[in-house]
Amino acid sequence: MAASVPPLIPRMATRQVEAALADTPAVLVTGPRQSGKTTLVRAFAGKDRAYITLDDDTVLAGVRADPAGFLRTIDRAVIDEVQRAPELLRAIKRSIDDDRRPGRFLLTGSANVLALPKISESLAGRMEVVGLLPFSQVELLGGKPSFLKAAFAGRIVPPKHLLQHQALMNAVLTGGYPEMLRRDTPPRRQAWAREYLRALLQRDVRDIAGIEKLDAMSKLFRTLAHHSGQLVNFAQAGGRIGLDDKTVSKYVGVLEHLFIVRRVEPWLRNRMKRLVKTPKLHFLDSGLLAATLGATAAGIANDRALFGPILESFVYAEIRKQADWHDEACEVYHFRDKDQDEVDLVVESQSGETIGIEVKAAATVGPADFKGLRKLAAASGKDFRLGVVLYDEDRVTPFGERMVAAPVSILWAQARIEQGNNLKP
Repeated sequence: MAASVPPLIPRMATRQVEAALADTPAVLVTGPRQSGKTTLVRAFAGKDRAYITLDDDTVLAGVRADPAGFLRTIDRAVIDEVQRAPELLRAIKRSIDDDRRPGRFLLTGSANVLALPKISESLAGRMEVVGLLPFSQVELLGGKPSFLKAAFAGRIVPPKHLLQHQALMNAVLTGGYPEMLRRDTPPRRQAWAREYLRALLQRDVRDIAGIEKLDAMSKLFRTLAHHSGQLVNFAQAGGRIGLDDKTVSKYVGVLEHLFIVRRVEPWLRNRMKRLVKTPKLHFLDSGLLAATLGATAAGIANDRALFGPILESFVYAEIRKQADWHDEACEVYHFRDKDQDEVDLVVESQSGETIGIEVKAAATVGPADFKGLRKLAAASGKDFRLGVVLYDEDRVTPFGERMVAAPVSILWAQARIEQGNNLKP
């Protein structure tokens, strides 16, 4: 059973927004629809900062007709879903050039409008971007993200709150969208996911890309769900639904701009010439992925192999969120060499330190599960900090120097459990 979501679970992004508003003229909160952006930014609206949503078609028409005139009527504002009127961002740039007071504009966007070069360049130095993906387990459990800090120090913190077996499966299949968390059964979550996808295709895809072949996009979406966690092969994916590789690449790019999927680039070092250089594809929410695949606990009980790719996307999303919150900028990659030895996730800090994470949907781990991690350690040299195999059990077990098997729950090891914020299976 999914957890009911308390009205206001604190979001890690809130502090980032507060800090940015204190010294930056404009702040843009980006993330997928229904991830909680509106709830977050409305807390900053008030008498001195009006709330305006471009989901209101009348307001949208007025903004599109005269962006500069619209801005002249407001001093400070929260403006929701700004991707529906990209021309407004150019007017905001001109307004900021005339008045650079910090905290004037707090914006949200369900599409990556900054991917448009002219807009990105025009707002350079004037706007800070804060990402907001669906809830992480750290947020749901009322804690603080500590896994990356500990791992970069070469340590593992034993989890105080374990999710394993059925409880872990429930968390993975539910994901982090607030509306998915409110729904108690797989059929209800799948029904929401179908409506979410329909709205995404019929509205946002048209808005940002002008794609008319929505049926082909819908088929590609389901095809990509079956390829989550795998190396990207656009020609193969498109061949099954009658699309060429260039069209598939374009459509995947649209889904990336909508924060639904992300290409995970390979980790490369000059000293390693025998690495596979193909990116992987991951869904950014395991619940949406599971609902698209029709995966249920009963189905996984009959075929455990179904769970592995969904669990890997779940771990990727948890790590991706924590990487965005980490004090030092870091990026997430994957590793695979020509011998097919691989590491599911490689986290590299701005200073070059690396952590390797292998995800295993099983209750046992053996030395062979560390083969890819040992190759990553050799390639990283002195920069390698820790290799972890995450698995579905409750023990932390060393497997040699800087190598350890640990429960998936170490990702929220120091989460503080508070009454009312506990995700119950």
